[in-house]
Amino acid sequence: MNLTAQAVNILQASTVLLLSPFLAGVLARAKAWTESRTGPSILQPYYDLRKYLRKETLLPSESGVVFRVAPFLAFGAYLLISVVVPVITPYPIPFASTVDFLGGGLLFGLAGTLTILAAIDAGSNYSALGASRTVSFAAFAEPTLIVVFFAVAVITGTNSPYVTNNLLASSYSAYLSPTHLLVTAAFFLLLLAETGKLPVESAGLMEFGMLEDGRIYEHSGRLLGLFRWNGWLKQFLLCSVFLNVFLIPWGLFAEPTLLGAVANIGILLLKLLLLVLILVILEATVAKVRLFKIRDFLALSFSLAVLSIFAYAVLGVP
Repeated sequence: MNLTAQAVNILQASTVLLLSPFLAGVLARAKAWTESRTGPSILQPYYDLRKYLRKETLLPSESGVVFRVAPFLAFGAYLLISVVVPVITPYPIPFASTVDFLGGGLLFGLAGTLTILAAIDAGSNYSALGASRTVSFAAFAEPTLIVVFFAVAVITGTNSPYVTNNLLASSYSAYLSPTHLLVTAAFFLLLLAETGKLPVESAGLMEFGMLEDGRIYEHSGRLLGLFRWNGWLKQFLLCSVFLNVFLIPWGLFAEPTLLGAVANIGILLLKLLLLVLILVILEATVAKVRLFKIRDFLALSFSLAVLSIFAYAVLGVP
């Protein structure tokens, strides 16, 4: 057993688990600044998580086993994703070879499906409404994800995110090809939709357009804390893949050492701060899409992904 590789594996999983609430806190604080508010502390998600995990868990009288176990299974799915995608290393770590882009997408889909099943199992009309909305929009988001993966496969000849990262980092012609630029734009729009950023979703208990909060409306205590953590994990992982594979594939140290992996954590944080700036500017300048317009937003993402395939068929990758 390669002890260094195992140590990097543990370090990457720990980075995702511990820094995902931090990213959520930075986003909330930055958004508050654009609205001329002081905003919550960047550590507020940690305080919230501690509060949720200490509170008593109340179960609806009509809920079943799925309601109770779904948060734990979804958490396990995100934890598995955290050790198979490029987060702090541009080279595969021990478990990376078991899952490619498609496998990672299926794990994301599994976690989302478990959340929907838990909402339905709660026996609440409101949480069921949130679940039904999520399913209706996922019918447009999932095809986009598949086409994005297909476009990546035709560029590199494989669905491995590490191969994609190495190719784009070493070839400016591949990075600047119309196929890659279009698929990056499609993935970015999908990222906005999947993480609940404007112009797609607005959080808050009085918002009928909310999606994430609607599904977990009946959860409380530790179960609610796990679902919140799952949402932060999903956001952190999608942002990391978008940055390290699509938008900024450069910068990470390729030496398979523990010291290099620690240094890559700082580099990842710098990339995430850049992405936070982009997201905050979008939230401050782009009008929110109404609920019935979300399908049009996702259709645009799907169209860009399809255009990337046509661009490869016509132009190829230089």
